[in-house]
Amino acid sequence: MKRALALILAGVMVIGMAGCKKQNNGGTVTVGITQEPSVFDPHTVVAAGDKEILFNVFEGLYKFDSTGSLNPCLATAVEISDDSTVYTFTLREGVKFHNGNDMTDDDVVYSLKRAAGLLDGQEAALVSELDSIKSVEKDNGKVVVTLETPNSELLSYFTVAIIPDEVADINKTPIGTGPFVFDSYTIGQDVTLTKNSNYWNSELPYIDKAVFKITADMDAGLIELKNGTIDIFPYLTSDRASQIDTNSFNLLKKGSNMVQIFALNNSVKPLDDKRVREAINYAVSRTDIIKVTMDGAGEPLTTAMSPVMGKYYDTSLDGTYTQNIEKAKSLLAEAGYPDGFDLTITVPSNYLVHVNTAVELKSELSKVGINCTINQVDWPTWLQDTYTDRHYESTVIALTSNYAPYDVLNRYQTGNSGNFINYSNPKVDELLAKIPTISDEDAKVSMYHEVLKYLLDDSASCYLQDPANIVAVSAKLSGYNVYPMYVQDLSEVKFN
Repeated sequence: MKRALALILAGVMVIGMAGCKKQNNGGTVTVGITQEPSVFDPHTVVAAGDKEILFNVFEGLYKFDSTGSLNPCLATAVEISDDSTVYTFTLREGVKFHNGNDMTDDDVVYSLKRAAGLLDGQEAALVSELDSIKSVEKDNGKVVVTLETPNSELLSYFTVAIIPDEVADINKTPIGTGPFVFDSYTIGQDVTLTKNSNYWNSELPYIDKAVFKITADMDAGLIELKNGTIDIFPYLTSDRASQIDTNSFNLLKKGSNMVQIFALNNSVKPLDDKRVREAINYAVSRTDIIKVTMDGAGEPLTTAMSPVMGKYYDTSLDGTYTQNIEKAKSLLAEAGYPDGFDLTITVPSNYLVHVNTAVELKSELSKVGINCTINQVDWPTWLQDTYTDRHYESTVIALTSNYAPYDVLNRYQTGNSGNFINYSNPKVDELLAKIPTISDEDAKVSMYHEVLKYLLDDSASCYLQDPANIVAVSAKLSGYNVYPMYVQDLSEVKFN
C-alpha cells in the first residue's frame, strides 16, 4: 500500500475563533496545516497530511479512535473464520452517502474490490495489503471477504474507505459517509468541509463547517493562531508552543506514533554498505537532535517503531546507539572511507522539524568527515522524486501508520511500494510473510521483536525520534482528541 508519510484553500470566508458564536452546535472551526493537499481519492492517497483531512470525509467498515482502538464503523460486527481466511462483515443500516444515496452492500463490494484490484480492467491492488483478497460477495446485509491465504492481521486494513460505486472519479468528487462533506479546495488557501446533516450518528458533528487553512510554514501558522484566524494548530515544536498564550489556547500533547527517520537509500553508494550506515548511527546524538528540533519533547528511537505501540515495541533495544565518534570513524575506515564522503540530504521544505533535523545532522556528521549538502524541495517534488521514484541519497521524514504493528513494519518487505529506503533482508521477508498466518499473540509479539532486531542489526536507516504531537486548541473549543496517528478528527469538536 502506498504509505502514509509524515511526512503533514478563494471564495470561502475563514472565520476564526474570534468570529464564531459561542455555541455547542454550529459555527466554523479553522485548522492550520502546512502541507498542500494532493490527492482526494482515499484508495490512492499517499501523504499523511491528506489523510488527516479525508478522515473526516470517508469511513471504512472499521475505524480507529483516539486511544488507538479499532472499532466497528460502517460494519457493526465481523466474524473471522478459525483459519483467518474468511471475514464476514455485518453492515450498518441507515447509512447515507454525501450525495444522499443509501449505502448498499453493492457499494461495499465495489469499494473493497476496487481497493483489492479485483475490478475488471484493474492490474493491481490500490491498497497492496488487500491484494490477498480472492473474492468479495454480498449475503443478505453482510459482505463476505475470502482470502487466498490466511491473514490474522488484516482487520486494521478494513478501515479502507467505502465509496459509492456510481461515482466516476472519486478524486474529483470526494463522496463518502463521514461526518463532514467535501465542499471546496482552493490551491494555496484552504480545503472546506461542511456538516453532514445525514450522518448515521445523528448526534455528530457539532460544528457547521471545518476549514483546513494552508499556511506557508509553522511560523506563518503561529502568527495566524495568535491573530485568531486559526483555532487549531497541530504538530507544534516545543519552542513554538511556548509562545502560545495559554489563557486563549489549551496545549494538548501525546506520543504521535510517528517514526522520524534519517532515511538512507540502501541501494546508493556508499550507503549500500552496512558499515557506513552503522557509522552514521553512531555519529549522531539523538538527544541533541530532540533538544534542537523538539526542545526535548520527543522519544529517542533506535529502530523502526515507536514505544507508543506498547508490547510490540522491544524495550531491550533502547539505547543501542549512543553517540560514539571514534567508533563511527573506525567503521568508516573499515568500509574504505577514512576521510569520509559527501552526502546530500533531501528534505521537504514545508516541515520545519525535518529541516532543523537536517541542519543538526549536517553539524554532527561533519565530526566524522561526512560532508552534507542540504537540498530543500517542495512537498510534491519530495513525494514524487524521493518517496515514489527513490532518486535520493538520504532524507529526513516522519513515517506514519495505523495503530497496528503490521502496518508499521510491513513497508520493509522487499519490493513493498512503501519501502523507499530499498531495504532487503530475506529473513525479514519470511517473518512478515509468516506473522499474518498465525493466531498466537505471544508468538506474533516475538516475531515483531525479531523484525525490529534485524532492522537494527542491518542499520537499515538511522531512526531518530517519535516527536510528540503538540496541538494548540482554542480555549473556546472542546471535544478535540489527539490521536496516536496522523488524524484531525473534528466530529466531536464544539464551542463551549
